[in-house]
Amino acid sequence: MAMTRDEAVALLKQHVRDERMLNHSYAAEAVMLVLARRLGQDEEKWGLAGLLHDLDLELVLGNLTVHGLEAARILTEKGVDPEVVEAVKMHNEMVAGTKRATVFQHALAAGETITGLIAATALVYPDKKLASVKVKSVTKRMKEKAFAASVNRETILECERIGIPLDEFAGIALKAMQDIHEQLGL
Repeated sequence: MAMTRDEAVALLKQHVRDERMLNHSYAAEAVMLVLARRLGQDEEKWGLAGLLHDLDLELVLGNLTVHGLEAARILTEKGVDPEVVEAVKMHNEMVAGTKRATVFQHALAAGETITGLIAATALVYPDKKLASVKVKSVTKRMKEKAFAASVNRETILECERIGIPLDEFAGIALKAMQDIHEQLGL
């Protein structure tokens, strides 16, 4: 039986306490839902991966050499679809020992990563609102390596591996986040 969204949110909140991380997870979920729709994929499965991809980040104290492995273990124990578990693990290639290979894996990695760039872009606006952000601003910030320096631009560009050019991808992600701006507080 598939995990419901309510069960997934409860699991997320059990392991993630930081408000910003929760908001990042909701943003990633929103982006993945829209990407699934755009690519004709399973929205429930893709949304779940977006929501739970950083489930273990606080548990492993942000250690990127193991981040994803604990989440994979927890999700497997909960009976989550192995494809979701694998995508969650693969969003951090460092632990997987292999490269992302599927549309699902590339979408999750690119989708969750661009949320950080979009949020950072919103925060430099006077009103700090997603509504003020334009796609052009996001793509311009992509080129500014010093801006949101921790955001991996190469990972975002994996959108091209799923057949979505950067401008369109940024638009999809921005709109998804704008649609839940109240929940994100942006």
